[in-house]
Amino acid sequence: MEWSDSDNKTIIMSTHATLSQAKPKQVKVEPQNGNGKPKNGKEETQMQTKGDLKNFLASESFIPASGKSLNSQQQNVVPGNNGLIPSTSPSNGSAVTEAKVAPKTNEIEQEEESSVGFIPVLKNRNFLALWSGQVFSQLADKVYLVLMIALIDTQFQVGSQTISTWVSAIMMAFTIPAMLFGSFAGVFVDRWSKRTVLVWTNLFRGFLVLSIPTLLWFSQDWISLASLPAGFCILLVVTFLVSTLTQFFAPAEQAAIPMIVERRHLLSANSLYTTTMMALVVIGFAVGEPLLALADSLWLNLGGEGNIGKEFLVGGSYAIAGLLLILLKTHEKVNPQDHEAPHVLADLREAWRYLSHEKRVRSALLQLIILFSVFAALSVLAVRLAELIPGLKPSQFGFLMSAGGVGIGIGSAFLGNFGQRLSHTWLSLCGSLGVAAALIGLALLPHHLWLVLLLVMILGTFGSLVAVPMQTTIQRETPSEMRGKVFGLQNNAINIAMSLPLALAGVAETFFGLNAVFLTLAAAAIAGGLFTWYSCNTSSHTNTQFNQDC
Repeated sequence: MEWSDSDNKTIIMSTHATLSQAKPKQVKVEPQNGNGKPKNGKEETQMQTKGDLKNFLASESFIPASGKSLNSQQQNVVPGNNGLIPSTSPSNGSAVTEAKVAPKTNEIEQEEESSVGFIPVLKNRNFLALWSGQVFSQLADKVYLVLMIALIDTQFQVGSQTISTWVSAIMMAFTIPAMLFGSFAGVFVDRWSKRTVLVWTNLFRGFLVLSIPTLLWFSQDWISLASLPAGFCILLVVTFLVSTLTQFFAPAEQAAIPMIVERRHLLSANSLYTTTMMALVVIGFAVGEPLLALADSLWLNLGGEGNIGKEFLVGGSYAIAGLLLILLKTHEKVNPQDHEAPHVLADLREAWRYLSHEKRVRSALLQLIILFSVFAALSVLAVRLAELIPGLKPSQFGFLMSAGGVGIGIGSAFLGNFGQRLSHTWLSLCGSLGVAAALIGLALLPHHLWLVLLLVMILGTFGSLVAVPMQTTIQRETPSEMRGKVFGLQNNAINIAMSLPLALAGVAETFFGLNAVFLTLAAAAIAGGLFTWYSCNTSSHTNTQFNQDC
């Protein structure tokens, strides 16, 4: 513990020192110059007697670190808070009494209470611009697949052909850029203005979608490519480009949040972000088709020709997102190296080195990968669950998944209002155990509709206790110049990790059974939570906020 006197002398005392009739602790005085360094390392004054220490504390020149001075009438102190605090006995001097401290303490408590929840975040104009852009951008993302299915159904599917093959090709075109460019996009995002990336990726995606009707009209008489209609090949190219632009948008959005949101509000901001994302997943897939049909009807009622209202809905949503994000101000500092051509491989190696040294960020990233893998596997296994539940068709598996979205929304809302008071590591551990318990319940009770819906909702709720704190941890701990690369690697790793459960969960269920797959996923969830808890408790870190999060 350090206190300073008016002559810039540092008084170094034991953190458990007390002033009493007992034998006093040693006090070392180091004379310092103007810059805070000792004038002479050999000059030390040892005050070894109680009288010397008492006289020094009584002097007017003695100033504690708090900036308040103590006079001779205020030497009564009691141990507490790792140091010495004035006693509450009355005095006539200038000491800081309990009555004077109380109003300031109340002000701090009121400020902390007022900083909890979504309200302070929504009062942030920059975050409001980013969040509004997220709403329109992610709504367009979710409805885009529904749009592609509608176009295939009306223009390319013939006779007895199944639509699955066409949709699988679109999904591949959407997935490949995430696996190829996710990491590389983060390198460029770190060197470019986040606001510029967010605005132009949305505007370009809007332009691509709005150009679909014109491109399909021009390609009517074109020859087929590898037995595929030219128009469908155009849809594949457009989908590939839209997905590529999304790889730039995602890390820029994640990197922008800690730039515009105070550190203490990051958990609330990420909770609102996650709640919005999951709500749009449910809305996009559940009401996407009615929305597109309504857009076509409005287009015809306005005197338009052809059923192109749905393209205007999706493309217009992207465009609106881009225009809203123009209002965003990230206050980024221009760095001369940002104008240089990035050394992609060198920057990626730098990101990998950073993750190899930052155990907490690495474990948070690993837990997010495990969580998203669990949800990816659940999206496949939900089809089998719907088949086992009496009165439910396999095609209605989305009904089960929507319960998970509701659960994530509930958990994110809880974190936004109360999560600031809780340790991120303990939240993650509790969330992992809750996810595992829900998976075990699904393994044991897969035939009861309402129980399955409840368990999936519980899984989503506890899943948010993992996702939101871990995402906040990565944002807090990662330096601003590394965020784009780290979030690019995160998106790439998650997309690759999700593709494996999507491909293997169905096969594993066929060979080993539904129960065995659910129990394996539960074990993975528990392992991820324990690993993060162990990493946090075995890491040495001087950051106060870091220690609080653990």
